[in-house]
Amino acid sequence: MSSNTPLALFVGIPNDTLSIDEIALFRETNPLGLFVGRRSLKNPDQVKKLTEQFRTAVGRDDAPIFTDQEGGRVSHLDSGSWPLFRSFGEFGALARRDLELGKHALRLSSQAMGAMMRELGLDSGCSPVLDLVFGDTSDVIGARAFGQDPALISALGREVVDGLLEVGNMPIMKHIPGHGRATVDSHKERPRVDADKSLLRATDFKPFIDLIDTPWAMVSHVVYSAYDDQNPASVSPVICKDVIRNELGYDGVLISDCVYMESLSGSLPERVRQTLEAGCDIALHSHGTNSETLAAAKAARPLSDETIRRMDAAKARLGNLNVDIRQLHAEVEEIFGA
Repeated sequence: MSSNTPLALFVGIPNDTLSIDEIALFRETNPLGLFVGRRSLKNPDQVKKLTEQFRTAVGRDDAPIFTDQEGGRVSHLDSGSWPLFRSFGEFGALARRDLELGKHALRLSSQAMGAMMRELGLDSGCSPVLDLVFGDTSDVIGARAFGQDPALISALGREVVDGLLEVGNMPIMKHIPGHGRATVDSHKERPRVDADKSLLRATDFKPFIDLIDTPWAMVSHVVYSAYDDQNPASVSPVICKDVIRNELGYDGVLISDCVYMESLSGSLPERVRQTLEAGCDIALHSHGTNSETLAAAKAARPLSDETIRRMDAAKARLGNLNVDIRQLHAEVEEIFGA
């Protein structure tokens, strides 16, 4: 199965180091990247060793390694070894009181968090969340979102995208084309949004349109019945190709949300295949046993030339601004304290 071109697949691991069997599996299958969760992030030295292990296994110094690091409750770097960052909901509340102060605080926080990840060898925290939040929005979003006003979300999302890029950490806007109207958790069941096209474009889709230059985007597992009555976005060619690529005009890298989430149906390998066939550039298989990872790898395909082009364009946007992480974090805390 080994190929010079990586598979269009992110894989996960259960521990904070790679086993001999995992190293052999990754060397043989050559997945594009690694997704690490809280269980794999203990302290700076351990994380740096883990990232080196994976990159050595696949033979690529630039193999991408991602985590979930938005701030608030979605902060996988929370073992006590790193500063804790505030949720987007808190920045949204600050910005509604004082827009410029909220934007300033969020820019500083994004730079600090991005630089922290870059130091560890982590390429992205899969952020920002550009979903709207309503009174009946599923708690899976909740305080992860800036609020309900698309214009405010666009303004604050821009601070995250630009702040992360400045310090060399890849922003990934999610969950395109919008998870906010979903009233159930896509980890557990299949959300369905029945809003019409004009309403979706004016509200849920709007922040993604405004930030259409974001280099990467994560596709939701939500059904949008106005476009595709049967399939969640991540496995819908109508949503991925007709809506996201053509109607919204997005030409960045599309990665699926995790295929383990129960909004999807079929076996894990079938889910990997479905996301790639629908138009996602990359499938996210964020955890699992070695046998599950091998099955997912067999279902995946090598990166396409178009995906490689998009990834190269994304990497070209990364800056190398050096910042004092703890100083910036302290400035943000001072703003909230005041």
